[in-house]
Amino acid sequence: MQPILPAGGRRAPSLPSFLLAALLGAAVSPVAAHSVLRPAAHRVQRTVQGKVTDQQGVALPGATVVVKGTTNGTTTNPDGTFSLSVADEGAITLVVSYIGYLAREVAVTDGNTAVDVQLVPDTKSLEEVVVTGVFDRRTRMDASVAISSISSQQIERVVPNSATDLLRNVPGVYVNASRGEVNSSVYTRGLNVGGGFYYVSLQEDGLPIMGAPGSSATDPTLKPDGYLRADLNIAKVEAVRGGTASILGANAPGGIFNYISKTGGETFGGEVRTRYGLEGNVRQPYYRVDANVGGPLNATKDLTFNVGGFYRYANGPKYPGYPLSYGQQLKANVLKKYKTGSLKLYGKFLHDRTAQFEQTPTIDYADPRPVEGFNSSSSTLIQGVQARVPGAISGGSDVDYDSRNVGLYADKSIGLNWEQDLFDDSWTLTNNVRYSQKRNTLNSTQIVFPVRVDQITFYGVAGMAGRFGTYNFFNPGTGASYGSVQQLPPAGPGGIRFIPNNLNLPGAGVQPNSLFYNPLSYNDISISEIIDQGAITKRLEKMSFTLGGYFSQARTERENTLPLAQGFGTVQNRPQLVGINYTNLAGQTFDLTDPNGVANYGGGGTYYNNALVTQKAAFFGHNWTLTDKLNLDYGLRFENYAIESRLTTPVRQADSPTGVDGNATTLYDNRVLGSSPEQGFDKSISTLSYSAGLNYKFSEGLALYGRYSQGRKSPDLGFFFDIANQSLTSNIAVEAQSTQMAELGLKVRSKKLNVFVTPFYTLLSNVPNFQIFQNVDQTYYAPPRVYQKVETAGLEVEANYAFTPHLSLRAVGIAQRSKALDYQVYLANANGADDDVRVDFSGNNTDNVAPLMLTITPTYSVDKFYASVTYQHMGARWANVANAFKLPAYNTFDLNAGYNLNKHFLLQASLNNVFNTYGILSWAAPGGFPAALDTQGFTPAMREANPTQVYSTLSVLPRALYFTAAYKF
Repeated sequence: MQPILPAGGRRAPSLPSFLLAALLGAAVSPVAAHSVLRPAAHRVQRTVQGKVTDQQGVALPGATVVVKGTTNGTTTNPDGTFSLSVADEGAITLVVSYIGYLAREVAVTDGNTAVDVQLVPDTKSLEEVVVTGVFDRRTRMDASVAISSISSQQIERVVPNSATDLLRNVPGVYVNASRGEVNSSVYTRGLNVGGGFYYVSLQEDGLPIMGAPGSSATDPTLKPDGYLRADLNIAKVEAVRGGTASILGANAPGGIFNYISKTGGETFGGEVRTRYGLEGNVRQPYYRVDANVGGPLNATKDLTFNVGGFYRYANGPKYPGYPLSYGQQLKANVLKKYKTGSLKLYGKFLHDRTAQFEQTPTIDYADPRPVEGFNSSSSTLIQGVQARVPGAISGGSDVDYDSRNVGLYADKSIGLNWEQDLFDDSWTLTNNVRYSQKRNTLNSTQIVFPVRVDQITFYGVAGMAGRFGTYNFFNPGTGASYGSVQQLPPAGPGGIRFIPNNLNLPGAGVQPNSLFYNPLSYNDISISEIIDQGAITKRLEKMSFTLGGYFSQARTERENTLPLAQGFGTVQNRPQLVGINYTNLAGQTFDLTDPNGVANYGGGGTYYNNALVTQKAAFFGHNWTLTDKLNLDYGLRFENYAIESRLTTPVRQADSPTGVDGNATTLYDNRVLGSSPEQGFDKSISTLSYSAGLNYKFSEGLALYGRYSQGRKSPDLGFFFDIANQSLTSNIAVEAQSTQMAELGLKVRSKKLNVFVTPFYTLLSNVPNFQIFQNVDQTYYAPPRVYQKVETAGLEVEANYAFTPHLSLRAVGIAQRSKALDYQVYLANANGADDDVRVDFSGNNTDNVAPLMLTITPTYSVDKFYASVTYQHMGARWANVANAFKLPAYNTFDLNAGYNLNKHFLLQASLNNVFNTYGILSWAAPGGFPAALDTQGFTPAMREANPTQVYSTLSVLPRALYFTAAYKF
């Protein structure tokens, strides 16, 4: 069925498909519908009445009902009912259709006057109207861009691990959600050099979740997924890969992922959904409730509202002994439609706490699996770390650190979206503006890797190198001893000696004589931000012109203490802090840890970053219907990214002999750190991007497009914070990266089959390899800059096939090959630049780009029951550009089933990762801290020299079972 357009040919409003149909049903009045579709009066002899609903019994307003083979038809009322006059003699067939659902033919026997029709969702939906990544609203068959949609029903039928986890249903998108609900990585078409969300824009209702701050590859406090949650309020997700993202996305040539919220319809309705789950291989409880309600606010139904949100409390799939996720979100909007446009006022309140997971000790490069004592649901976060660190020590503010507070993500935002016809229907003005205040406070143990207590690294990290004597390790709660180690002066050319005595620390199978190093990370960041995007479009008979602008400005303030203090924990699942005291050679004993087991208050001191980031862009688009079949569109974008930053860095002062507590024998509070004089730097960079595409529509069921895009990418805020905090701003050039992308798209649509096939080629170049090394005097330096160039070629496929009205199959996948054309890095050895080595990995395969990714979902629906299986295949990927080893391929299965007790009540069950597959998504090098941090420096020779050594991994989340009960009204 072709999409129905409002009278006058104006473009349809940006609404979910079911609301679009409701609006259109209202726009085409019953009188008009009858005058167009009904035959002459003398042929009307009987009336057929009925109701059109979805599988849950929810009314579908605006559905079309037509007598097959005639023009006699009507549309359903707001409550889904219809009444149609037909010939009195003989059986007839009604054709019932609705946007987003499969059309259905219903036989009506002679004399029958009542019929109810239930429609099945059409997941293929190539005729769905899209608003993301196009200069004007159009169907996928008419768009020369690779775009996919995830409907609200698809979202409601699964239990994603995170909002970004939904994107694995989009071809060509790699999602790493192994760290939990936030701090994911998402990339497309081999654009993975920066990690995180570096090349893509994560959006909510058409504007970036975070504008000017962007998305940091290294700093979880600056990642946009921290402020995005998937709940019942989402109407659909539109995903654009490459192409026009260079023009219509802010600094995001890799793609746009737009999460579109529901708006109120012309009838009052809503849903309450409760969920109970068992996560962590069906062991840890999960509780959640979602609600959404919307409808008209006045008698004319041109003023509507929608309110929705959730509350969630969960121990988490990797339970450390305290809940990992708890919090809530509330979103609301009010929409006013009038003759020449619409106004939507919307807002969001998010106050949610959730943690990121740390890596698991792993053995065997060919068949990775957790070492003995660990499994897929193990936690390496230390149980309940608490400490009060005075600002007099850290050089910052007083901090009451408690790891049970995990990461707080708060967002208060308000926005206004205005659409207005100007002069006549051929001119349209749109403007979307949002102001938000975001806050992230992170209490976490990060970079958790084993460190040997019988080697110099441990004593250097703990600040005790060269303090000779006996170090005793014990359980601070029970006092039970783990043994001791003597640190003694050199007895010859071998250096400092370390002699274990009755050392019996847990975790010898991971690394002997070791503790988990747990630096206690503390971040407090606030962002006040305004984002505005507007455009004016002029439509002619054969073409349209769009001129638009984008502006965002963010004041970002961050207090970052890494570490705030130090913890050393037992090497085991749910590690516990270890107490340490030290007896010097003169027989004096000192406490290195407080009564809870926390050492070195103040850590490395506090960094204060204050930045004003301004991002401005102007874009132009031209859409031209050259013939009835051929359409051309092209556009360009000029963008400027500017940062004004002020910062102070920590300065280590002489330690206090007695510390804050006045006790000379407690060394954990003796550090004294101050701040450097305030420094500042201003940086600015401008870029120009362009894209052009042709779409040729051979027929209603066959189209082909081609597109070439040149996108430019400026660094994000995290990059500037990194170089600022190392005082390296004076010698770091700020440069834009280049992404060149060519793609073709073949679109096939038939009654049962829809296929979207997209071969592509991507060239990523001018990527600076920014590295920070340490001098002998503990200051920092950057080695000479080298630039990387990576190419990726592949084929994306999205297909939907309806075997029967009850059985359908959806498949998305990508086959690709990625090579490092130019790729050089420096390997640091001892401190200082004298022994740095420059190595060349050019010609190697790029890391973490799977040659094949595939998601297949068959769905069976009949009457009140539905069931689906989601199979996901992730191909083997090289672990690093050195091609030291491959992360093996893996397969996962998810099961979902639901039953509608009646039109109001639904029961649903979901089982994720049915076989509890341990599929690796990220890893860290062997050797413990600090060697674990250098993954690119791990070479094939190192692996071959010790193939049984323990390294660390993060995998797909373990098996989880969920039960859902929903009530719709």
